[in-house]
Amino acid sequence: MGVLSPEQREQAAGIIARYPEGHERSAMMPLLYLVQSVEGYLSREGMREVAEILGLRTAEVEAVASFYTMLRRHFPGDHVISVCTNLSCALRGANELYAKAKEIVEPDDESVSSDGKLTVHEEECLGGCDGAPVVQVNFANYDNMTEEKLAELIEAVRRGELPPPSRGTTPKDIRDASRTLAGLGGEQ
Repeated sequence: MGVLSPEQREQAAGIIARYPEGHERSAMMPLLYLVQSVEGYLSREGMREVAEILGLRTAEVEAVASFYTMLRRHFPGDHVISVCTNLSCALRGANELYAKAKEIVEPDDESVSSDGKLTVHEEECLGGCDGAPVVQVNFANYDNMTEEKLAELIEAVRRGELPPPSRGTTPKDIRDASRTLAGLGGEQ
């Protein structure tokens, strides 16, 4: 049995239909996000299913999935906390923020907290240099982060009280964020 239900297969067909005939491969990213919204990450079975839907080899799908850091190939916690450590953020204390996030979350070897709720991820660049240092929760940016604000943010996430990000909406968890990135909106 596949990862996607019959209803989700219909959603996949709708995603593919957004692209011109002969360019179905362009639907790969949204389809990977659709699978991630179901599983919380991309299993080999999920990547195989995307390959089958698009008429591609699994290796082609895995190549794309392994390139993009927003696509998780290992099961994350319910909430992914990403800390940008690129130059702009690093110059404003991002390396200390990343260390602080790991200290607070106390992740295991897979970077998941013992309660399974949080994953800490070091990100090369989050594209928010104007708000450096930037931290993301479920792909939503929180700008001008400090260690104190980070501790408050992580505790709020643990309580299920995600504060509004610097811009955009607040996804409830990684699966909800992935549905949005698949082009299907938030919660079902």
